Amino acid sequence: MEKILYIITAIISLYSCNDDILDIDPTDRITETEVWTDAALIRAYHNHIYSGIQVAKGSNMMAKATDEMCFNDVSRYPGPILNATLNSDNISDRTNHRGGGSVNTWINDYSLIREILIFLDKMKFDEVLSEEERTVLVAEARVIRAYMYFRLTVRYGGVPIVEEIYDLDNIPVLTRNTIDECVEYIESDITAAMSDLPNAIHADESDFGRVTQSAAKAILSRMYLYTASPLFNPENDITKWQKAADAAFDLINDNLFSLHPDYTTLFNAESGAVNNELIWSRNYTSTNYHSQPMYMLGRRWGAYGGWAAAGGPSQNLVNDYDMVNGEPAFNKVNFVNTTVNLASGYDPQNPYANRDPRLYQSVNFDGTEYHGETLEKWVASDEATWGYDSYKESGDNPRSNYTLRKFMPGVEVDLSWADNYTSPFTFFRLGEIYLNYAEAMFELGDEATCRQYLNLIRARPTVGMPEISNTVTGENLRQRLYNERRIELVFEEHRYFDVRRWGIAQYTEVVDLFGLDIIKDVTTGVKTYTPVLLFDRVWDDRLNFIPVNRSEILRTNGTITQTPGYDDL
Repeated sequence: MEKILYIITAIISLYSCNDDILDIDPTDRITETEVWTDAALIRAYHNHIYSGIQVAKGSNMMAKATDEMCFNDVSRYPGPILNATLNSDNISDRTNHRGGGSVNTWINDYSLIREILIFLDKMKFDEVLSEEERTVLVAEARVIRAYMYFRLTVRYGGVPIVEEIYDLDNIPVLTRNTIDECVEYIESDITAAMSDLPNAIHADESDFGRVTQSAAKAILSRMYLYTASPLFNPENDITKWQKAADAAFDLINDNLFSLHPDYTTLFNAESGAVNNELIWSRNYTSTNYHSQPMYMLGRRWGAYGGWAAAGGPSQNLVNDYDMVNGEPAFNKVNFVNTTVNLASGYDPQNPYANRDPRLYQSVNFDGTEYHGETLEKWVASDEATWGYDSYKESGDNPRSNYTLRKFMPGVEVDLSWADNYTSPFTFFRLGEIYLNYAEAMFELGDEATCRQYLNLIRARPTVGMPEISNTVTGENLRQRLYNERRIELVFEEHRYFDVRRWGIAQYTEVVDLFGLDIIKDVTTGVKTYTPVLLFDRVWDDRLNFIPVNRSEILRTNGTITQTPGYDDL
């Protein structure tokens, strides 16, 4: 550990500390010894662990590495993931806002694990905090460490389990553990911590954002679901699906959370608002805020459209919203849209009519009413004029002709770079747990329970979609299950992992990315809608996992081996 800790980094964290912490002299930095002999500084260090959990509340959305979004400038964003040119050299550019959102988390997550190791080591000898407080802080740190190892495992496969604090000039021999060993380690951390945590903290309570038993259970639910899936469970060991079902039901059966009635305010209400669906989130305040709306909206509000228009929802996504009568707009083969489903009533020349209400609450399109404005994304047939929100008006208006609406503020909130936005970033919510349970029960052969939980999601008051009928069974039900997860959890960092763990990326990830051209006839004013190709995608099975940066391999003299499939790249 460095001998000097900068206090500014300890205080700018998820939670506030006592004001008198600022009275320490000097006020810009403190010694390591002072940290572990002062209760306020120990809490500040622990709070800083929370702030190290990566979020995507700016332009760095993982959706850009999926078919949820497409972009104008492929050189700046996750092109190598989408055209299968990813390797151990360019993986570094898939970090944070530089491209690919939070795909490449190796340095971030291991850095946080190291901070946690230091904290846990110091707590063995702590005589400053009460035993009760120390026990809770240790339990929280262990669950966060478990979450970091889960994030690493689903990205890189088996990763090194590090239990020794080391400096860069004194690196121990590190080797990859197996995926099963990583899962066991995650389980052991959570099991050890569980009884020392409160059952739940709700979104309107002052300590919301801290780890609870419910947050720990949510991590287990997602982990067991993933590791039961074909990518991690090619032999289809049914006991793994049972474990996933049990974990999800355990959390559901606690009856501590409920679906939020409004799909819009579920995501855009300010931190501290009543929201009993949120299990674990990162809260924000007027001093610790984000500017996501100004990164993701269009130029009409001075926003960047996802940073240089690289955050436009795709036509691929829009096509997958059901019609309001409950029918899919398109027929599918191998989870890919083919022809229009005539029973749905979908009209390609009136594409936004009578769709699942979640489309209107997630995506802005031509004709959308938002913040008192009607968005105009059309181009005249003579190309001499265009709508103010068209890509021709500004390089910050996405070429797909869609912008993000989910997470974006309501009309009561001003839109400008001068405003501070405090809507939380959610790690886990009950809606996901319902879908986890539905999927596990489907794989266990209980289709009735699968439909029951899908229909609970669809019955949310501001959604109100028809139930999936008992006549939808077998592989047709699987398709509806997968699509319900795609729509309900859109832009929440699930799609990237879902298509991989399901083993369907070979079909879904070779489908090119499309936007939509809207041409307005200069004589009649009639608009026509035509899909426009924006990115030619390629898939390779090695992309199920990502490579470790070459510098990390070299730094350990090759004891950490490269992710399979990337050795010669």
